[in-house]
Amino acid sequence: MKFTPEHEALRQTWKTLIDREINPFVDQWETDGQFPAHELFKKMGDAGLLGVDKPVEYGGSGLDFSYAMVCAESLGWVNGGSIPMATGVQISMATPALARYGSDELRKEFLVPSITGDYVACLGVSETGAGSDVASIKTTARRVGGDWVINGGKMWTTNGAQADWMCLLASTDDGPAHKNKSLIVVPMKTKGLEIAKKLDKLGMRASDTVQTFFDEVKVPVRYTIGQPGMGFTYQMQQFQEERLWAGAGSLNTCERLINATIEYTRERKVFGKPLLDNQVIHFRLAELKSEVEGLRSIVYRACEDYLAGKDVTMLASMGKLKAGRLRREVSDACLQYWGGAGYLWDNPVARGYRDGRLGSIGGGADEVMLQIISKLMGTLPRLGNR
Repeated sequence: MKFTPEHEALRQTWKTLIDREINPFVDQWETDGQFPAHELFKKMGDAGLLGVDKPVEYGGSGLDFSYAMVCAESLGWVNGGSIPMATGVQISMATPALARYGSDELRKEFLVPSITGDYVACLGVSETGAGSDVASIKTTARRVGGDWVINGGKMWTTNGAQADWMCLLASTDDGPAHKNKSLIVVPMKTKGLEIAKKLDKLGMRASDTVQTFFDEVKVPVRYTIGQPGMGFTYQMQQFQEERLWAGAGSLNTCERLINATIEYTRERKVFGKPLLDNQVIHFRLAELKSEVEGLRSIVYRACEDYLAGKDVTMLASMGKLKAGRLRREVSDACLQYWGGAGYLWDNPVARGYRDGRLGSIGGGADEVMLQIISKLMGTLPRLGNR
């Protein structure tokens, strides 16, 4: 990656906003189990941070995807995973398909306020019986005149409790599983849409995550993003950006935990000398730092290839796999060196330990990434041979 002064200016804008508007309040938001999404996203929108790679005519900056990667990487400075995850949904998970394929009318109605921060967006893909296996979703939308009538439910919906609209994936006909789905904009206050419950999660405590049900929810067919039946394809494209985001977002996160551990073990004296002086500790931290740089190489290379129009499915899957596992490895190793202090709930490494565990589950589990990589390597057994 060849970063320009514009990239660095974006990075500094994020750093300033995080230092002033996020990190001083993260602990309270974690306690509250929710952060003020509209208030915070509006500040991000006013700073031009929510639409860096979105079209200028809809309020974005019209820059390439590398700037979104800088956003993801910069959010790793936040003292916890909740705000980066919620912001990632807004920038690179719920809105890319709308920005690319939505009608002019639809983009003005929903994309513009999402870029300014006036609207909070969420993504409705996963279900209780269909997480990483997107093709098996059961939520349906049948056409009745000029409307879609939606029935079903979604699970693990980040931002759902505060969102203004959902980018919903639903089956819209009886055709093949990969060709019968559509992405539909669904306003969250539509009659028949119920937020069943807010989920009590292990980590990401400040990010509200909900389960939703749809009972004869009616929205205009004009709220379809792009072409009906193309939703699965559009979602797979969104997943590539989501997985690149996950990789980039893990870089500063891991470095932050490593640096905090260096500082702590340098100050903590055991048997008359700093903990850090023990070879087992400074060697292990050197190994972890090397692993972070390895992940950085995958992510930056994938981003460059993506900008060049190449298929980055394998690299994005590798980056996502590596990021999830490395966040677990870094937080677990670092927590050990904090001793009893690391086991306290409010410890930053303990929070990283809880938050980071989601990385190997959300956005496609490790096993799904391995399956994708194996398929592209030509080593995945065919169905008939299993």
